[in-house]
Amino acid sequence: MRSKLHVVICSTRPGRVGPTVAHWFHEVAIEHDQFDVALVDLAEFNLPLFDEPKHPRLQQYQHEHTKRWAASVNAADAFVFVTPEYNHGPPPSLLNVLNYVYLEWNYKPAGFVSYGGMSGGMRAVQVEKLTLTTLKVVPIIESVVVSMVSQYIEGGAFKPNDIQSDAAIAMLNELARWAECLKPMRNHSAK
Repeated sequence: MRSKLHVVICSTRPGRVGPTVAHWFHEVAIEHDQFDVALVDLAEFNLPLFDEPKHPRLQQYQHEHTKRWAASVNAADAFVFVTPEYNHGPPPSLLNVLNYVYLEWNYKPAGFVSYGGMSGGMRAVQVEKLTLTTLKVVPIIESVVVSMVSQYIEGGAFKPNDIQSDAAIAMLNELARWAECLKPMRNHSAK
């Protein structure tokens, strides 16, 4: 049975370029053919600021929006976060959804396609990795970095350079390895 990869569009703001970059990566992941791939847009979940009365570890969710989000996270075996950088850090939308659930994240690998200005979103990824390790997610080293993202958007589509294309394949190869290696831990923790 193939692992399930969720490509997560992390920005929710109007005018965002995240979907453009994410659609490119989503297609690369499908062609890579190591995963069943789903595109997950945080804007479509429209989660309010964390509003569950009980700790996520208990999984006693009161709100339908939380139950829907928990089911989405639980369904994945691996993640790629397509993330911008806001003020040298992660978008608030991503930090919010990370905090909504806990056990559903455990023992799954994560990669990053980061984009932005000169830094290409790398500072945001460093902060995101800290939060993810607390959720027992395994962030991998391989990543795709898109500096000065606007220069790669032509006619509403993301047009990567060779370095970004090669990095995407390297990241997917490594994610597939980690998803398989962590499967026994996910299966054990579900019992």
